[in-house]
Amino acid sequence: MLILASQSPRRAELLSQIGVPFTTLSADIDETLLPTETPSTYVQRLAEQKAQAGWQASAHLADNRLALGADTVVVIHGQVLGKPKDFGDAKRMLNLLSNQQHEVLTAVSVYSGTQHDSILVRTQVTFCTLNDTQIYDYWESGEPEDKAGSYAIQGIGGKFVTHINGSYSAVVGLPLYETNQLLSRMSETHEC
Repeated sequence: MLILASQSPRRAELLSQIGVPFTTLSADIDETLLPTETPSTYVQRLAEQKAQAGWQASAHLADNRLALGADTVVVIHGQVLGKPKDFGDAKRMLNLLSNQQHEVLTAVSVYSGTQHDSILVRTQVTFCTLNDTQIYDYWESGEPEDKAGSYAIQGIGGKFVTHINGSYSAVVGLPLYETNQLLSRMSETHEC
């Protein structure tokens, strides 16, 4: 049995896309960036903690289970851009991304209670130049409110992307190829 430790509809859709049966559970963890953490260390820690929390929360479902946790962050000039607090925060982030290349880091972790394996996928994304009207109209769409970096590449925000180098599905929230490889490795050592 596979537990997806996430309430993200995007991750659920992506996992379904590769034909993996799963059950979804919420994995509430503290997502505060620690002072000494690099963006890659941070996103990997969150994915691992989500997987472990999902595994613990699913104890009533099955003994023989795997839990998958994932996290995605947007990074520009070494700064992690999380989910915006309000319009001002979203505007600040989108202005930083305007006419720039940034990096999207997605970490995926699978936990069995005794075994653990993780991956980190880096994707480069380049934005067009944004003006204040575009940013305001985008915020008014409601889409940026719960998205890392204040945008969704699979939605309206995709119109701002001029170039992508890496995994599109990782930017959405779950790298399909790498996740499939990770699950295959874990399944070989843990019967599901």
